[in-house]
Amino acid sequence: MLADWPTEGLRPLWKQPVGGGYASFVVARGRAFTIEQRGANEVVAAYDVPTGRELWTNSWTAEFRESMGGDGPRATPTWSDGKVYALGATGELRALDDASGRVIWRTNILSDSGARNLDWGMAAAPLVVDNTVIVLPAGSDGHSIVGYDRATGKQVWSALGDKQAYCSPMLVTLKGVRQLLVVSATRMMGVVPGDGKVLWEYPFPTYNGINAAQPLVIGDNRVFVSASYGAGAAMIELSGGGDGFSVREVWRNTRMKNRFSGSVLRDGVIYGLDEGILAAIDAETGDLKWKGGRYGYGQVVLAGNNLIVLTEDGDLALVRINPARHEEIARFRVLEGKTWNVPAISGGYLLVRNLAEMAAFDL
Repeated sequence: MLADWPTEGLRPLWKQPVGGGYASFVVARGRAFTIEQRGANEVVAAYDVPTGRELWTNSWTAEFRESMGGDGPRATPTWSDGKVYALGATGELRALDDASGRVIWRTNILSDSGARNLDWGMAAAPLVVDNTVIVLPAGSDGHSIVGYDRATGKQVWSALGDKQAYCSPMLVTLKGVRQLLVVSATRMMGVVPGDGKVLWEYPFPTYNGINAAQPLVIGDNRVFVSASYGAGAAMIELSGGGDGFSVREVWRNTRMKNRFSGSVLRDGVIYGLDEGILAAIDAETGDLKWKGGRYGYGQVVLAGNNLIVLTEDGDLALVRINPARHEEIARFRVLEGKTWNVPAISGGYLLVRNLAEMAAFDL
């Protein structure tokens, strides 16, 4: 992977229009899958990575509109074992054949759970765990987290009554126990994958329940979580295990406030966007090491010894990982307009998109 970029920037392999929305790409078998808004339809599309050629689409009538955050689907599709699992902003969940786009099964997770949509739409990507697809419809009375059979689409379990937020569920192992890591509107918790039993919880309420940045697992027993709107960040530590987890808050402060871009960890230092400014904090103490470089509400990806930052305005920046200071190597414009979508790296390719354009680079 290129460790240094030319001053004039990287030349894209291809660049072309894309439908609206905030999803990223999931890449498998040489294909990049995403979900877009095209007119009155949500559209799952498959593209050939080296050329950008559209291979197939699958669409349905659905239109999520929201004046503050913006319109269109939010959740990045998930690929597993030849299938693409795509979730639209209004709750449509489809399992599609990755080669043809054929519908294997479909359902609506909000209707199934008697749930009202969130203010900013369904944004949590589906998570495949064993034979189930985990989603977060946020239904009350035991339908906050739901598992569907990945082959048939039949609902096999549901649990809890939390109002959910905009974080995707994660499959993690903490203290040797395999579990779902879920951040709802008011708490972060570890949950048994097969039935939703809560193993541990840490209260983390935010303004309007806007938890949107993915938590960061550190080692075998620590989790970092961060949110904007003054909430800040916290590091928690788990002890015990099985049915006997206990949670200790290691530190909490406002030195890292991730609005919707998750932070990354390298050599004991957490790097992330603190309200649009890149910052580095000590994972052990929470102390600020440095802060510099304005990137807006963009996205940060760890790539070897560097950070790739896609700015809110559509610039692509390469930042050297340096715990002592901010060290930007290159920065150039790749997309026009508001860019909140997470970059994707796979097989040496970097894929970027926003509400109107997408492009690919060979790293």
